[in-house]
Amino acid sequence: MLFASSRTPFLAGLMLSAALLVAAPVSAQTIGEFLKQPAAKDDPVIARAGAIDIRRSDLVRSLDGLPPQVQQMPMQTVYPLILDRLVDGKLIAGAARAQKLNDDPEVKRKLADYEDRVVQEIYLNRAVAAKVDDKALEARYQQFLKDNPQQEEVRARHILVASEAVAKEIIADLKKGGDFAALAKAKSTDGSAKEGGDLGFFTREDMVPEFSEAAFALKPNEFTQEPVKSQFGWHVIKLEQRRQTAAPALADVRDQLTSEMSQEMITKIVEDLRKGAKIEKFDIEGKPLPAAQ
Repeated sequence: MLFASSRTPFLAGLMLSAALLVAAPVSAQTIGEFLKQPAAKDDPVIARAGAIDIRRSDLVRSLDGLPPQVQQMPMQTVYPLILDRLVDGKLIAGAARAQKLNDDPEVKRKLADYEDRVVQEIYLNRAVAAKVDDKALEARYQQFLKDNPQQEEVRARHILVASEAVAKEIIADLKKGGDFAALAKAKSTDGSAKEGGDLGFFTREDMVPEFSEAAFALKPNEFTQEPVKSQFGWHVIKLEQRRQTAAPALADVRDQLTSEMSQEMITKIVEDLRKGAKIEKFDIEGKPLPAAQ
């Protein structure tokens, strides 16, 4: 959905009460899984309050507006509570209609506001769905790959110390065959010391320029022959590996690209609607505002 669904007192009560329920077995079907099932053809009655039937479709509509975290709850645990809330809601609505509240001006105003929100949502969702299809997503994905080319990244270790003199001593030890990881654990002041100075893989942009320049200039298994100074102190760096970053699969970025395309389409739809309409603005007293405002 592009717009958040409205929350009724029934749903608010369900969310509050659901948080107090004891969790069911992990294997139990969740609300979200239940909602993915095909609709029941006969739409069976699941409760009856006097002369009012409550059907499976009423349940589905109520659950569909719940936030994702609630939809992860087990259906078999929440169902009795949901059923009670549906019964309560139907009884309250019946009592209100008996008092002709459905003809009340306040009710009609709120219904009109709600109808506006619903038709906006459906209008935009359908407009987006008509154009954000697999073909459009594939084209956007190819553009994404062009805009985000593969980058070189390296894996390196480093030893960070406070002075150039100490860094030079470490380099001398390495030239004599010293073990880089062991020296890092013993002498580095950086948090990576416990990992033997291992920084994992990183791109040029991930590190300060002085560090990246020195690291990317090395070949695998080489270490810097001179200390490298940065704002953090003096580094001795050893290059472990080089590789190219892997391009993400379409499945990995589908949601991101769909969201971006949807928002762009909505913005364009609104812009076109505004261009085709004569819009006049007034201040809070009803006086015309200057066009610039």
